[in-house]
Amino acid sequence: MRFSKMFIPTLREAPSDAEAASHILMIRGGYVRQLAAGLYIFLPLGWRVLGKITAILKEEMDAIGAQEISMPVLHPAEVWQQTGRWTAIGAEMFRLKDRNDRDFCLGMTHEEIMTWMASREIRSYRDLPQTWYQIQTKLRDEARPKSGVLRTREFIMKDSYSFDTDEQGLDHNYRLHAEAYHRIYNRCGVKFMQVESDPGMMGGGYSHEFMAPSPAGEDEVALCPKCGYAANVELASSVPPSIADEDWQTEELHTPEKRTVGEVSRFLKVDPAYFIKCVLMITEKEPVLVLVRGDQEVHEKKLARIVDSHRPAQKNEVKDILGIEAGFIGPMGRRNMKIIADPCLKQGSYISGANRQHYHVKGIKADRDFFAEWHDIHIARQGDFCAVCGAELTVERVIEIGNIFKLGTKYSAALKAVFLDENGNEKPIVMGSYGIGPARIAAAAIEQNYDKDGIIWPRSLAPFDIELIPLNMNDTATVEAAERLYRELQQQHIDVLMDDRDLRPGVKFKDADLIGIPTQVILGEKNLREGLVEIKNRKTRETVKVNIEKALDTICSLTTT
Repeated sequence: MRFSKMFIPTLREAPSDAEAASHILMIRGGYVRQLAAGLYIFLPLGWRVLGKITAILKEEMDAIGAQEISMPVLHPAEVWQQTGRWTAIGAEMFRLKDRNDRDFCLGMTHEEIMTWMASREIRSYRDLPQTWYQIQTKLRDEARPKSGVLRTREFIMKDSYSFDTDEQGLDHNYRLHAEAYHRIYNRCGVKFMQVESDPGMMGGGYSHEFMAPSPAGEDEVALCPKCGYAANVELASSVPPSIADEDWQTEELHTPEKRTVGEVSRFLKVDPAYFIKCVLMITEKEPVLVLVRGDQEVHEKKLARIVDSHRPAQKNEVKDILGIEAGFIGPMGRRNMKIIADPCLKQGSYISGANRQHYHVKGIKADRDFFAEWHDIHIARQGDFCAVCGAELTVERVIEIGNIFKLGTKYSAALKAVFLDENGNEKPIVMGSYGIGPARIAAAAIEQNYDKDGIIWPRSLAPFDIELIPLNMNDTATVEAAERLYRELQQQHIDVLMDDRDLRPGVKFKDADLIGIPTQVILGEKNLREGLVEIKNRKTRETVKVNIEKALDTICSLTTT
């Protein structure tokens, strides 16, 4: 491909609204353009990168026996209503009506539609197992689209679905997908980790996410350097640093107008770790009092797995239900109320509200002053200890680039996707769901591979293998040498971009570094007079001069290593 014939609108300045490196460089490098918040146009270079990624995805999916299909983006509401997700999913779902006033949605995922098809086509255990996949557009009304292609409202997703007769079959398919994902990310040149995760709206009982370390990441994972434990902080178990067991006598303390843990802590000159933070939550069944240590925060998703949907009580609700204003709530004497407490409060003596205006109590102890259900509900953080081996955890920001879920029979039971077993008994199909976002892989690759001058693509993802840079398009010898090498590279099926623009060398070099093609082949008048061309490694910036007659062989060897 010739640069002069290709649409590559590079920019010298970073867009004012871009913060993530991948966002800045994809805009500046002419890979994407923004149509509206969360909506991006992939330009020729960007589409070539996505093509490289989807080719790898297809090869690895095909290798584990998955079969590619394509399903509609527009879904009738009835299918989603049968699983309950039509109402369970809120504003993130795009909903619309057709001319006959029938409800539809734009697919943010395809569990329902895949299961609907399985319910009509699979009849017997002889039809199983099956694995189907697609590379398809998805739509989500993202509340805060940001960071370029990392958080968008329309995106391409590789989603695959396994259908088995039993849990053993699901385990096998789950493992096959996990292994395939490892190969995919390695082939894409992206550093990654597999971590335990919360299934969230997908449901099911077990899931993992694949995370690429990056400061631009929107998620955090807790990692143990000793035993290898890794989990999204939404799920991670951790043991907070212990505190000395103060032998306090029970004492009521006057704390005028001091309501928050921070305010009371400063007023009493006592570390926040010695406080019990009491939060009243309203659930569908009943009010619940939630307790964590004063230096910890309640993790909403951990709590949701225990009490389902919930919300913090309003100030007037706190007063009506507990008889005291927020800020002076204590756990004592609440035998008729459900209390959920974090296990780190089991031991020690603490301070909390006295259930009396402007007073707190020192010396509160679990199983004497209050009784609770014990659940890990705090947010894991840097400096906590591993619940498995006791080593200190680290917390790292990451980009989610894939996920795998054991769905079990959540969808098949709801949509009556059943089969007859060997004995003629009807059973629900056991399912798994597995997703990867190609654009997220591209963004993660940039976040992990760039410098002050631009992108440094892993060779497997680069839009071209080679960039050919003739420095003087007005010199006949230079042009002839470039054209000959260009033809020879094409004959060897090497993707090559030749910068045939009549521009200054400095401009060509700046664009080459910005675009980030791994190998640059530079043809200058002086070197050509000596029968040499210069080959530059974009990542290391190392250059080597080779005889022009050997240039083709050298370049071919670079593209195959």
